[in-house]
Amino acid sequence: MKSSIKKKIIVPLLAVCLLVAGSSFKSDFFEIAKQIEIFTTLFKELNMNYVDETNPAELMDTAIKNMLDDLDPYTKFLNEQDVEEYKINNAGEYSGIGALVRSFKDKLLIIEPYKDYPADKAGLKAGDEIIKIGDIMVSAFDDNASELLKGANNTTVNVTYKRQGETRTTVITRSAVEVDAVPYYHMVDAKTGYIVLNKFNAKASGQTKEALNDLKGKGAQSIILDLRCNPVGLLTEAINVTNIF
Repeated sequence: MKSSIKKKIIVPLLAVCLLVAGSSFKSDFFEIAKQIEIFTTLFKELNMNYVDETNPAELMDTAIKNMLDDLDPYTKFLNEQDVEEYKINNAGEYSGIGALVRSFKDKLLIIEPYKDYPADKAGLKAGDEIIKIGDIMVSAFDDNASELLKGANNTTVNVTYKRQGETRTTVITRSAVEVDAVPYYHMVDAKTGYIVLNKFNAKASGQTKEALNDLKGKGAQSIILDLRCNPVGLLTEAINVTNIF
């Protein structure tokens, strides 16, 4: 008798729960559909009737990224260009001028020309401001202008840059570039080793281990691991590096 009563109570409760869940899902679905319709209408009208010429792809990219930025610092959208750059950074290999370049608003600065690579051979130095790549002014380029420096092996690019107020021009022949995760390490004193780990790319753990073994062979009993210029990267490599120690 009690079992029958319990069943009679549980079944309606389950039905109510399913009804509430279904209603909630239905409500969310229609709310999402409504907002998408509003956005689609606005996006279409904006691109068709705005007083100046618009770039639909750029507008969409900006809209998505700003929407995600409003949520938290960790949810990100990567467009095709971002994905390609992500792959290059994590693989540690690409074809270009061989320099660490940073974009600051409408400026493009050489942070570090990699030794013996095209930028270094062309005479570029840290602190040089690239103002023109080919026929394109960096200040007038909407996307990341550093992408213009990349290209197929043995192709050339004209680069105009400023150094201490003086404008200079050089022609750089692109080549395959391998970016070391550990560009530098040495002994600080008789018992202390120093390792610079600039990236957690695919080479990070291997190069860190090589540097560590070399320093230990020279008598290092303690290690300074410099991560100040490391913009992070592959989580698996970060874990692998941690496991080395």
